[in-house]
Amino acid sequence: MPDSIHQAKSGRTVGLVGLGLRGAAQGTPGQQVHDGDTIVVRAIGNFGVRLLAVDAPEISFQLPGGTQFIAIKDPRWETFLTDPFAPGLPPFKPALYKHLIADLKIRAGAGAATNHAKHADVAKAALLKEVVADRGELGKTNDTMQFFLSFAHDIVDRYGRLLCYINRDQADPKVPAPRPGTYNERLLKLGLVSPYFIWPNIDPFRKQDELTQAVLKPGKANHVATTEPALASARASVAAARQGNVGLFGGADPLRLQPFEVRFLARRQPPDRWVIDLGKGDDVLIRPQNYYRISNLEDRLYIPPEFVALFVEAGWKREP
Repeated sequence: MPDSIHQAKSGRTVGLVGLGLRGAAQGTPGQQVHDGDTIVVRAIGNFGVRLLAVDAPEISFQLPGGTQFIAIKDPRWETFLTDPFAPGLPPFKPALYKHLIADLKIRAGAGAATNHAKHADVAKAALLKEVVADRGELGKTNDTMQFFLSFAHDIVDRYGRLLCYINRDQADPKVPAPRPGTYNERLLKLGLVSPYFIWPNIDPFRKQDELTQAVLKPGKANHVATTEPALASARASVAAARQGNVGLFGGADPLRLQPFEVRFLARRQPPDRWVIDLGKGDDVLIRPQNYYRISNLEDRLYIPPEFVALFVEAGWKREP
């Protein structure tokens, strides 16, 4: 059975639900049709949850032109990432900038898929360890373990996964022990996932009632990034992991290609989110294909293309 909300073969996001429950019993149409535009339903199948603000190395993804998810450990991925610009591969639409291709070629090459798969396995194992530890500390079983979800502006992604911050659920935040940070934050502190700050789905922007109120003022990006507690803490976690040569930044074999780079190379579609440099206090919206010029991952704030006009109206200037 597919997930309750999922991506159909047509590419559309679709879902499957049934009439909602009435107490512990199955509700009837008369009970669950609330009014002319509302029906109470229950999910049929599972939900995938995609952790916001972080990006983990891919366990599997679709190879160029394919529809099936193939493990990054598969030899076909090694062939592809050894030369993702080889003749015969589908062209990029639109074309990649030459300087971005040059940067990617430095980090792709022989062993890139093996490197990515290794880091993906470590991140997956770490998240599993955190969930199992929480289950034990709370004294829960597989049947009774529950999670608390906190949403931002975007609720569902293209694959039908819920987009949120996720943590163990406990009635008292201090019993049986103080509730730790979200799984998003925990893996970031371990240095096992990359920061992936997409406006407006991170603090402090997701707290605003209106999108226009969440738009950064020109010249204030670095001030917000260093004074807003949640964002400052997340950025500090990444900087500490890099300075300590741990996780994705491990000196012996650091992650070579970012997860989103693997995805857009395989899709043959350039990145389309504009970028603000949180390390600066300027008013420049950096072109999507120039993201790599911001060397520190935690300094990249990605702006979806549909929101760029809001920033321009507020005084930001698109990079020439």
